Amino acid sequence: MNVMRRLKSIASGRSTLSDPVGDSSPKRVKVEQDSKQRIDIESESEEKCTSTVTVEQNLGSTSVETTASSSNVVARDEKSLYDDLPQELHEMKIKDNKSEIPLMNIKDMEPTVVGGKGTETGEVIVTTIGSQTGQPKQTLSYKAERVVGTGSFGVVFEGRCLETGETVAIKKVLQDRRYKNRELQIMCLLDHDNVVCMKHCFYSTTGKNEVYLNLVLEYVPETVYRALRRYTKTNQQMPLIYVQLYTYQMCRGLNYLHNVIGICHRDIKPQNLLVNPLTHQLKHCDFGSAKMLVPGEPNISYICSRYYRAPELIFGATEYTNAIDMWSVGCVMAELLLGQPLFPGESGVDQLVEVIKILGTPTREEIRCMNPNYKEFKFPQIKAHPWHKVFNKRLPAEAIDLASRLLQYSPTLRCTALEACAHPFFDDLRVPNACLPNGQSFPPLFNFTPQELAGASDELRQRLIPKHVST
Repeated sequence: MNVMRRLKSIASGRSTLSDPVGDSSPKRVKVEQDSKQRIDIESESEEKCTSTVTVEQNLGSTSVETTASSSNVVARDEKSLYDDLPQELHEMKIKDNKSEIPLMNIKDMEPTVVGGKGTETGEVIVTTIGSQTGQPKQTLSYKAERVVGTGSFGVVFEGRCLETGETVAIKKVLQDRRYKNRELQIMCLLDHDNVVCMKHCFYSTTGKNEVYLNLVLEYVPETVYRALRRYTKTNQQMPLIYVQLYTYQMCRGLNYLHNVIGICHRDIKPQNLLVNPLTHQLKHCDFGSAKMLVPGEPNISYICSRYYRAPELIFGATEYTNAIDMWSVGCVMAELLLGQPLFPGESGVDQLVEVIKILGTPTREEIRCMNPNYKEFKFPQIKAHPWHKVFNKRLPAEAIDLASRLLQYSPTLRCTALEACAHPFFDDLRVPNACLPNGQSFPPLFNFTPQELAGASDELRQRLIPKHVST
Protein backbone atom coordinates (compact mmCIF):
# COMPACT_ATOMS: atom_id res chain seq x y z
CA MET A 1 0.00 0.00 0.00
CA ASN A 2 1.19 3.51 -0.83
CA VAL A 3 2.85 5.16 2.20
CA MET A 4 0.56 8.19 2.00
CA ARG A 5 -2.59 6.05 1.92
CA ARG A 6 -1.30 4.11 4.91
CA LEU A 7 -0.68 7.28 6.88
CA LYS A 8 -4.02 8.85 5.87
CA SER A 9 -5.76 5.67 6.97
CA ILE A 10 -4.08 5.91 10.37
CA ALA A 11 -4.83 9.64 10.67
CA SER A 12 -8.52 9.09 9.87
CA GLY A 13 -8.81 6.45 12.56
CA ARG A 14 -9.38 3.47 10.24
CA SER A 15 -6.14 1.92 11.51
CA THR A 16 -5.91 1.62 15.27
CA LEU A 17 -2.93 2.47 17.45
CA SER A 18 -4.41 1.02 20.59
CA ASP A 19 -1.87 -1.78 20.68
CA PRO A 20 1.14 -0.67 18.59
CA VAL A 21 3.29 -3.56 19.72
CA GLY A 22 0.72 -6.10 20.86
CA ASP A 23 0.78 -9.79 19.97
CA SER A 24 -2.75 -9.59 18.59
CA SER A 25 -1.71 -7.66 15.51
CA PRO A 26 -2.00 -9.89 12.40
CA LYS A 27 0.73 -7.89 10.71
CA ARG A 28 3.24 -8.60 13.43
CA VAL A 29 2.50 -12.30 13.28
CA LYS A 30 3.17 -12.14 9.57
CA VAL A 31 6.40 -10.22 10.08
CA GLU A 32 7.56 -12.85 12.57
CA GLN A 33 6.96 -15.52 9.95
CA ASP A 34 8.65 -13.51 7.25
CA SER A 35 11.72 -12.76 9.35
CA LYS A 36 13.29 -15.99 8.11
CA GLN A 37 14.57 -14.02 5.15
CA ARG A 38 17.21 -11.32 5.09
CA ILE A 39 18.52 -8.92 2.54
CA ASP A 40 22.25 -8.26 2.53
CA ILE A 41 24.10 -5.30 1.13
CA GLU A 42 27.76 -5.76 0.38
CA SER A 43 29.87 -3.51 2.59
CA GLU A 44 31.88 -2.41 -0.42
CA SER A 45 28.84 -0.87 -2.11
CA GLU A 46 29.92 2.58 -1.01
CA GLU A 47 33.29 2.16 -2.66
CA LYS A 48 31.66 0.93 -5.87
CA CYS A 49 28.70 3.32 -5.57
CA THR A 50 26.34 0.39 -6.18
CA SER A 51 24.35 -1.94 -3.96
CA THR A 52 24.32 -5.69 -4.46
CA VAL A 53 21.23 -7.21 -2.88
CA THR A 54 20.86 -10.91 -2.20
CA VAL A 55 18.55 -13.04 -0.09
CA GLU A 56 19.76 -15.56 2.46
CA GLN A 57 18.08 -17.91 4.90
CA ASN A 58 17.86 -16.85 8.54
CA LEU A 59 20.24 -18.81 10.74
CA GLY A 60 18.07 -18.70 13.84
CA SER A 61 19.40 -22.05 15.07
CA THR A 62 23.10 -21.17 14.91
CA SER A 63 24.96 -20.04 17.96
CA VAL A 64 27.11 -17.28 16.51
CA GLU A 65 24.96 -15.99 13.68
CA THR A 66 25.88 -12.43 14.63
CA THR A 67 29.46 -12.87 13.54
CA ALA A 68 28.21 -14.06 10.19
CA SER A 69 25.87 -11.24 9.30
CA SER A 70 27.14 -8.28 7.32
CA SER A 71 24.69 -5.42 6.78
CA ASN A 72 21.81 -7.86 7.04
CA VAL A 73 18.30 -6.43 6.86
CA VAL A 74 15.45 -8.53 8.25
CA ALA A 75 12.98 -8.26 5.42
CA ARG A 76 10.23 -9.76 3.34
CA ASP A 77 10.47 -7.78 0.12
CA GLU A 78 12.67 -4.81 -0.72
CA LYS A 79 11.69 -4.65 -4.38
CA SER A 80 10.71 -0.97 -4.33
CA LEU A 81 12.47 0.48 -1.32
CA TYR A 82 11.94 4.15 -2.15
CA ASP A 83 9.11 3.89 -4.69
CA ASP A 84 6.80 6.02 -2.58
CA LEU A 85 9.33 8.72 -1.72
CA PRO A 86 10.04 11.82 -3.84
CA GLN A 87 11.74 11.33 -7.18
CA GLU A 88 14.86 13.26 -6.19
CA LEU A 89 15.71 10.48 -3.75
CA HIS A 90 15.46 7.88 -6.53
CA GLU A 91 17.99 9.77 -8.62
CA MET A 92 20.41 10.62 -5.84
CA LYS A 93 23.85 9.26 -6.69
CA ILE A 94 26.50 9.06 -4.04
CA LYS A 95 30.24 9.21 -4.56
CA ASP A 96 32.01 8.17 -1.39
CA ASN A 97 35.65 9.14 -1.23
CA LYS A 98 36.60 6.67 1.46
CA SER A 99 38.87 8.10 4.11
CA GLU A 100 41.79 5.96 5.06
CA ILE A 101 41.73 4.68 8.62
CA PRO A 102 45.09 5.09 10.40
CA LEU A 103 46.44 1.58 10.67
CA MET A 104 48.09 1.74 14.09
CA ASN A 105 48.53 -2.02 14.41
CA ILE A 106 48.32 -3.23 10.83
CA LYS A 107 51.88 -4.61 10.80
CA ASP A 108 51.07 -6.69 13.83
CA MET A 109 48.20 -8.22 11.89
CA GLU A 110 49.75 -8.45 8.42
CA PRO A 111 47.92 -11.39 6.82
CA THR A 112 49.87 -14.34 5.54
CA VAL A 113 48.74 -16.42 2.56
CA VAL A 114 47.94 -20.10 2.78
CA GLY A 115 47.19 -22.46 -0.08
CA GLY A 116 45.59 -25.86 -0.33
CA LYS A 117 41.83 -26.09 0.01
CA GLY A 118 41.75 -23.08 2.33
CA THR A 119 39.18 -22.67 5.06
CA GLU A 120 36.67 -25.50 4.64
CA THR A 121 34.92 -27.76 7.13
CA GLY A 122 37.34 -30.42 8.35
CA GLU A 123 40.39 -28.75 6.83
CA VAL A 124 43.44 -27.66 8.87
CA ILE A 125 44.96 -24.30 7.97
CA VAL A 126 48.59 -23.74 8.94
CA THR A 127 49.85 -20.16 9.02
CA THR A 128 52.51 -18.09 10.75
CA ILE A 129 52.46 -14.90 12.82
CA GLY A 130 55.11 -12.53 14.12
CA SER A 131 57.24 -12.23 11.00
CA GLN A 132 56.13 -8.66 10.22
CA THR A 133 57.08 -7.17 13.59
CA GLY A 134 60.49 -8.69 14.15
CA GLN A 135 59.10 -11.18 16.65
CA PRO A 136 60.01 -14.87 16.35
CA LYS A 137 57.76 -16.64 13.87
CA GLN A 138 55.02 -18.74 15.42
CA THR A 139 53.13 -21.42 13.56
CA LEU A 140 49.42 -21.73 14.27
CA SER A 141 47.09 -24.40 12.95
CA TYR A 142 43.34 -23.83 12.78
CA LYS A 143 40.83 -26.57 12.11
CA ALA A 144 37.46 -25.41 10.74
CA GLU A 145 35.00 -27.70 12.55
CA ARG A 146 31.55 -26.53 11.48
CA VAL A 147 29.74 -23.72 9.70
CA VAL A 148 27.89 -21.44 12.09
CA GLY A 149 26.86 -18.69 9.70
CA THR A 150 26.52 -17.98 5.99
CA GLY A 151 25.59 -15.00 3.85
CA SER A 152 26.41 -13.18 0.64
CA PHE A 153 29.58 -11.92 2.37
CA GLY A 154 30.97 -15.40 3.00
CA VAL A 155 30.98 -18.03 5.74
CA VAL A 156 31.73 -18.17 9.47
CA PHE A 157 33.20 -21.34 10.95
CA GLU A 158 33.60 -22.47 14.49
CA GLY A 159 37.22 -23.56 14.61
CA ARG A 160 39.92 -24.71 16.97
CA CYS A 161 43.57 -23.77 17.34
CA LEU A 162 45.37 -27.12 17.44
CA GLU A 163 48.37 -25.73 19.35
CA THR A 164 46.37 -24.21 22.21
CA GLY A 165 43.02 -26.02 22.01
CA GLU A 166 41.28 -22.63 22.00
CA THR A 167 37.92 -22.36 20.23
CA VAL A 168 37.75 -19.50 17.70
CA ALA A 169 35.41 -18.13 15.07
CA ILE A 170 36.83 -17.82 11.55
CA LYS A 171 35.05 -15.35 9.29
CA LYS A 172 35.88 -16.07 5.65
CA VAL A 173 35.03 -13.36 3.09
CA LEU A 174 35.81 -13.09 -0.60
CA GLN A 175 38.48 -10.44 -1.10
CA ASP A 176 37.94 -8.05 -4.00
CA ARG A 177 41.40 -7.43 -5.38
CA ARG A 178 40.47 -3.85 -6.30
CA TYR A 179 39.79 -2.67 -2.75
CA LYS A 180 41.29 -2.76 0.68
CA ASN A 181 39.16 -4.58 3.19
CA ARG A 182 37.72 -1.90 5.46
CA GLU A 183 36.62 -4.43 8.07
CA LEU A 184 40.20 -5.72 8.44
CA GLN A 185 41.52 -2.18 8.77
CA ILE A 186 39.00 -1.44 11.52
CA MET A 187 39.47 -4.73 13.36
CA CYS A 188 43.20 -4.02 13.64
CA LEU A 189 42.39 -0.94 15.73
CA LEU A 190 39.93 -2.41 18.21
CA ASP A 191 40.74 -3.33 21.80
CA HIS A 192 37.88 -3.04 24.29
CA ASP A 193 35.93 -5.18 26.73
CA ASN A 194 32.74 -4.66 24.73
CA VAL A 195 34.13 -5.32 21.25
CA VAL A 196 34.93 -8.72 19.79
CA CYS A 197 38.68 -9.34 19.54
CA MET A 198 40.50 -10.32 16.35
CA LYS A 199 43.31 -12.75 17.16
CA HIS A 200 44.83 -13.27 13.75
CA CYS A 201 44.07 -13.07 10.05
CA PHE A 202 45.27 -14.74 6.86
CA TYR A 203 44.42 -15.05 3.20
CA SER A 204 43.49 -18.33 1.55
CA THR A 205 43.31 -19.15 -2.14
CA THR A 206 41.30 -21.57 -4.24
CA GLY A 207 41.83 -23.39 -7.50
CA LYS A 208 39.64 -20.79 -9.21
CA ASN A 209 42.21 -18.10 -8.39
CA GLU A 210 39.89 -16.60 -5.78
CA VAL A 211 41.36 -14.94 -2.70
CA TYR A 212 39.57 -15.07 0.66
CA LEU A 213 40.31 -13.04 3.76
CA ASN A 214 39.99 -15.04 6.99
CA LEU A 215 39.47 -13.18 10.27
CA VAL A 216 40.22 -15.31 13.34
CA LEU A 217 38.00 -13.94 16.12
CA GLU A 218 37.36 -14.82 19.73
CA TYR A 219 34.46 -17.25 19.97
CA VAL A 220 31.40 -16.13 21.93
CA PRO A 221 28.62 -18.75 21.85
CA GLU A 222 25.55 -16.56 22.44
CA THR A 223 23.82 -13.52 20.95
CA VAL A 224 21.34 -11.04 22.37
CA TYR A 225 18.95 -12.22 19.67
CA ARG A 226 19.03 -15.82 20.84
CA ALA A 227 19.00 -14.85 24.52
CA LEU A 228 15.79 -12.88 23.98
CA ARG A 229 14.24 -15.68 21.91
CA ARG A 230 14.56 -18.09 24.81
CA TYR A 231 12.34 -15.83 26.90
CA THR A 232 9.80 -15.01 24.21
CA LYS A 233 9.32 -18.67 23.28
CA THR A 234 8.03 -19.29 26.79
CA ASN A 235 6.05 -16.02 26.94
CA GLN A 236 8.40 -14.55 29.53
CA GLN A 237 9.95 -11.11 29.79
CA MET A 238 13.73 -10.79 29.89
CA PRO A 239 14.68 -9.86 33.48
CA LEU A 240 15.24 -6.13 33.77
CA ILE A 241 18.78 -6.59 35.11
CA TYR A 242 19.82 -8.19 31.82
CA VAL A 243 18.15 -5.43 29.80
CA GLN A 244 20.17 -2.95 31.85
CA LEU A 245 23.42 -4.89 31.49
CA TYR A 246 23.11 -5.41 27.74
CA THR A 247 21.98 -1.87 26.95
CA TYR A 248 24.68 -0.34 29.14
CA GLN A 249 27.44 -2.41 27.54
CA MET A 250 26.08 -1.57 24.08
CA CYS A 251 26.43 2.11 24.90
CA ARG A 252 29.85 1.74 26.48
CA GLY A 253 31.16 -0.15 23.47
CA LEU A 254 29.73 2.48 21.12
CA ASN A 255 31.32 5.30 23.10
CA TYR A 256 34.66 3.58 22.50
CA LEU A 257 33.94 3.12 18.79
CA HIS A 258 32.57 6.63 18.27
CA ASN A 259 34.90 8.72 20.40
CA VAL A 260 38.14 6.74 20.74
CA ILE A 261 38.41 4.98 17.39
CA GLY A 262 36.19 7.38 15.45
CA ILE A 263 33.97 4.93 13.57
CA CYS A 264 30.24 4.36 13.24
CA HIS A 265 29.11 0.72 13.39
CA ARG A 266 26.05 1.21 11.13
CA ASP A 267 24.48 -2.19 11.80
CA ILE A 268 23.56 -2.41 15.48
CA LYS A 269 20.97 -5.15 16.06
CA PRO A 270 20.46 -8.10 18.45
CA GLN A 271 22.11 -10.51 16.01
CA ASN A 272 25.30 -8.42 16.04
CA LEU A 273 25.65 -8.39 19.82
CA LEU A 274 27.56 -11.35 21.24
CA VAL A 275 26.97 -12.36 24.86
CA ASN A 276 28.84 -14.70 27.16
CA PRO A 277 25.99 -16.68 28.80
CA LEU A 278 28.00 -17.19 32.01
CA THR A 279 29.32 -13.68 32.64
CA HIS A 280 26.77 -11.73 30.55
CA GLN A 281 29.57 -9.68 29.04
CA LEU A 282 28.42 -8.17 25.74
CA LYS A 283 30.60 -7.59 22.68
CA HIS A 284 29.88 -5.75 19.44
CA CYS A 285 30.73 -7.75 16.34
CA ASP A 286 30.42 -7.65 12.54
CA PHE A 287 32.19 -4.50 11.38
CA GLY A 288 31.49 -5.16 7.71
CA SER A 289 29.36 -2.00 7.53
CA ALA A 290 31.41 0.14 9.91
CA LYS A 291 33.00 3.31 8.64
CA MET A 292 34.71 6.49 9.75
CA LEU A 293 32.20 9.26 9.08
CA VAL A 294 33.89 12.44 7.87
CA PRO A 295 31.86 15.68 8.09
CA GLY A 296 31.02 16.96 4.63
CA GLU A 297 31.61 13.61 2.93
CA PRO A 298 28.54 11.68 1.74
CA ASN A 299 27.75 8.11 2.76
CA ILE A 300 25.34 5.55 1.45
CA SER A 301 21.88 5.92 3.03
CA TYR A 302 20.75 2.35 2.35
CA ILE A 303 22.56 0.90 5.37
CA CYS A 304 21.66 -0.77 8.66
CA SER A 305 19.13 -3.56 9.16
CA ARG A 306 15.62 -2.27 8.58
CA TYR A 307 14.00 -2.65 12.00
CA TYR A 308 16.89 -0.68 13.52
CA ARG A 309 17.36 1.88 10.73
CA ALA A 310 17.34 5.52 11.85
CA PRO A 311 14.67 7.72 10.22
CA GLU A 312 17.24 10.04 8.62
CA LEU A 313 18.43 7.05 6.59
CA ILE A 314 14.86 6.35 5.46
CA PHE A 315 14.63 10.00 4.40
CA GLY A 316 17.72 9.47 2.24
CA ALA A 317 20.26 11.42 4.30
CA THR A 318 23.85 10.95 3.14
CA GLU A 319 25.63 13.19 5.66
CA TYR A 320 24.49 11.49 8.85
CA THR A 321 26.36 11.03 12.13
CA ASN A 322 27.06 8.45 14.82
CA ALA A 323 23.54 9.21 16.08
CA ILE A 324 22.23 6.52 13.72
CA ASP A 325 23.85 3.95 16.03
CA MET A 326 22.10 5.48 19.03
CA TRP A 327 18.71 5.17 17.32
CA SER A 328 19.52 1.49 16.79
CA VAL A 329 20.39 1.15 20.49
CA GLY A 330 16.96 2.56 21.34
CA CYS A 331 15.33 0.02 19.04
CA VAL A 332 17.26 -2.89 20.58
CA MET A 333 16.51 -1.70 24.11
CA ALA A 334 12.80 -1.41 23.29
CA GLU A 335 12.85 -4.91 21.79
CA LEU A 336 14.39 -6.33 24.96
CA LEU A 337 11.68 -4.64 27.03
CA LEU A 338 8.82 -5.66 24.73
CA GLY A 339 9.97 -9.08 23.57
CA GLN A 340 9.54 -8.12 19.90
CA PRO A 341 10.73 -5.39 17.50
CA LEU A 342 9.27 -1.93 18.08
CA PHE A 343 9.27 -0.88 14.41
CA PRO A 344 8.79 -4.05 12.27
CA GLY A 345 8.34 -2.51 8.84
CA GLU A 346 7.63 -4.89 5.97
CA SER A 347 9.59 -2.75 3.50
CA GLY A 348 11.83 0.28 3.59
CA VAL A 349 8.91 2.67 3.16
CA ASP A 350 6.68 0.75 5.56
CA GLN A 351 9.42 1.21 8.14
CA LEU A 352 8.72 4.94 8.09
CA VAL A 353 5.02 4.24 8.65
CA GLU A 354 5.84 2.12 11.71
CA VAL A 355 7.96 4.92 13.16
CA ILE A 356 5.33 7.59 12.52
CA LYS A 357 2.65 5.44 14.16
CA ILE A 358 4.51 5.78 17.46
CA LEU A 359 6.53 9.01 17.21
CA GLY A 360 3.88 10.89 15.27
CA THR A 361 4.39 12.88 12.08
CA PRO A 362 7.77 14.63 12.10
CA THR A 363 7.68 18.42 11.99
CA ARG A 364 9.26 20.38 9.16
CA GLU A 365 12.15 21.24 11.46
CA GLU A 366 12.67 17.60 12.42
CA ILE A 367 12.70 16.60 8.75
CA ARG A 368 15.28 19.32 8.04
CA CYS A 369 17.40 18.00 10.90
CA MET A 370 17.24 14.49 9.43
CA ASN A 371 17.85 15.52 5.82
CA PRO A 372 18.01 19.21 4.80
CA ASN A 373 17.72 18.19 1.14
CA TYR A 374 14.35 16.51 1.62
CA LYS A 375 11.66 18.76 0.10
CA GLU A 376 8.46 16.73 0.44
CA PHE A 377 6.46 17.69 3.53
CA LYS A 378 2.95 16.50 2.61
CA PHE A 379 2.49 13.98 5.40
CA PRO A 380 -0.86 13.45 7.16
CA GLN A 381 -0.76 14.69 10.73
CA ILE A 382 -0.62 11.80 13.19
CA LYS A 383 -0.22 12.34 16.91
CA ALA A 384 2.59 10.66 18.82
CA HIS A 385 1.61 7.58 20.79
CA PRO A 386 2.44 8.08 24.51
CA TRP A 387 5.51 6.08 25.52
CA HIS A 388 3.86 4.86 28.71
CA LYS A 389 1.24 3.18 26.53
CA VAL A 390 3.85 1.62 24.27
CA PHE A 391 5.63 -0.11 27.16
CA ASN A 392 4.41 -2.17 30.08
CA LYS A 393 3.05 -0.03 32.92
CA ARG A 394 5.23 -1.92 35.40
CA LEU A 395 8.45 -0.72 33.78
CA PRO A 396 10.42 1.86 35.75
CA ALA A 397 10.04 5.42 34.51
CA GLU A 398 13.81 5.58 33.91
CA ALA A 399 13.56 2.86 31.25
CA ILE A 400 10.88 4.72 29.33
CA ASP A 401 12.79 7.99 29.67
CA LEU A 402 15.99 6.55 28.20
CA ALA A 403 14.14 4.92 25.30
CA SER A 404 12.41 8.23 24.52
CA ARG A 405 15.75 10.07 24.58
CA LEU A 406 17.27 7.62 22.11
CA LEU A 407 14.29 7.41 19.76
CA GLN A 408 14.15 11.05 18.69
CA TYR A 409 13.63 12.19 15.10
CA SER A 410 16.30 14.89 15.41
CA PRO A 411 19.73 13.19 15.53
CA THR A 412 21.18 16.04 17.60
CA LEU A 413 18.61 15.46 20.36
CA ARG A 414 19.51 11.80 20.89
CA CYS A 415 21.72 10.84 23.80
CA THR A 416 25.35 10.25 22.98
CA ALA A 417 26.71 6.86 23.98
CA LEU A 418 28.52 8.29 27.02
CA GLU A 419 25.48 10.30 28.14
CA ALA A 420 23.39 7.15 27.88
CA CYS A 421 25.83 5.26 30.12
CA ALA A 422 25.27 7.87 32.84
CA HIS A 423 21.46 7.64 32.64
CA PRO A 424 19.57 6.77 35.88
CA PHE A 425 18.21 3.62 34.18
CA PHE A 426 21.60 2.06 34.93
CA ASP A 427 21.82 3.14 38.57
CA ASP A 428 21.05 -0.43 39.68
CA LEU A 429 24.39 -1.44 38.14
CA ARG A 430 26.21 1.21 40.18
CA VAL A 431 24.90 0.13 43.59
CA PRO A 432 27.65 -1.19 45.94
CA ASN A 433 27.85 -5.00 45.93
CA ALA A 434 25.46 -5.26 42.98
CA CYS A 435 25.85 -8.59 41.18
CA LEU A 436 24.25 -11.02 38.76
CA PRO A 437 21.14 -12.94 39.87
CA ASN A 438 23.32 -15.99 40.53
CA GLY A 439 25.53 -14.00 42.90
CA GLN A 440 28.49 -13.71 40.52
CA SER A 441 30.14 -10.37 39.82
CA PHE A 442 29.13 -8.17 36.92
CA PRO A 443 31.41 -8.11 33.87
CA PRO A 444 33.73 -5.05 33.68
CA LEU A 445 31.50 -1.97 33.56
CA PHE A 446 33.32 1.02 35.01
CA ASN A 447 36.99 0.64 34.03
CA PHE A 448 36.87 3.64 31.72
CA THR A 449 40.12 4.81 30.18
CA PRO A 450 41.01 8.52 29.96
CA GLN A 451 40.35 8.30 26.22
CA GLU A 452 36.80 7.01 26.80
CA LEU A 453 36.08 9.90 29.18
CA ALA A 454 37.71 12.60 27.04
CA GLY A 455 35.52 15.67 26.91
CA ALA A 456 33.18 14.48 29.68
CA SER A 457 32.24 17.05 32.33
CA ASP A 458 33.08 16.47 35.99
CA GLU A 459 29.39 15.91 36.69
CA LEU A 460 29.16 13.28 33.98
CA ARG A 461 32.30 11.53 35.24
CA GLN A 462 30.85 11.36 38.74
CA ARG A 463 27.72 9.75 37.34
CA LEU A 464 29.69 7.23 35.29
CA ILE A 465 32.08 5.96 37.97
CA PRO A 466 30.49 4.96 41.30
CA LYS A 467 32.24 6.18 44.45
CA HIS A 468 32.88 2.62 45.61
CA VAL A 469 34.83 1.83 42.42
CA SER A 470 38.56 2.46 42.72
CA THR A 471 40.06 4.36 39.81
